[in-house]
Amino acid sequence: MSTKPNGNDPIEPGDGTGGAERPAGRTRRTRRWLAVGGAAAAAVLALAVPAVAGGDVDAGETDQPITGEALDKASAAALDHLGEGRVTDTEVDDEDSYYEVEVTLDDGRQIDVQLDEDFNVVGSEADTEDDS
Repeated sequence: MSTKPNGNDPIEPGDGTGGAERPAGRTRRTRRWLAVGGAAAAAVLALAVPAVAGGDVDAGETDQPITGEALDKASAAALDHLGEGRVTDTEVDDEDSYYEVEVTLDDGRQIDVQLDEDFNVVGSEADTEDDS
């Protein structure tokens, strides 16, 4: 052949590409499969790392933040209950209550305020996640 391979043409012996016995498209397919395999491995690793690191990964549990008007009401109820601080995290359908609002107090401590569906405080406790 007098033209260079373009990925669709077979590679001819002696054309300087070093791949005389396989079509040019094959290396592209191989690279594509390697990329797909690498992406799949990365996804599995991303899911496994929090579990190995001691994260709060329970089977079937998905943390959903409070949004919209419910966020405003839940935040107001938690801050009113504690009298200070700022809301740093929220969760709907927490294992302890319908809403959970994490508040960081002015001194840096974190308190989890538990609320029912009507935004009434049903409990609160210091957030003592063990990082060891």
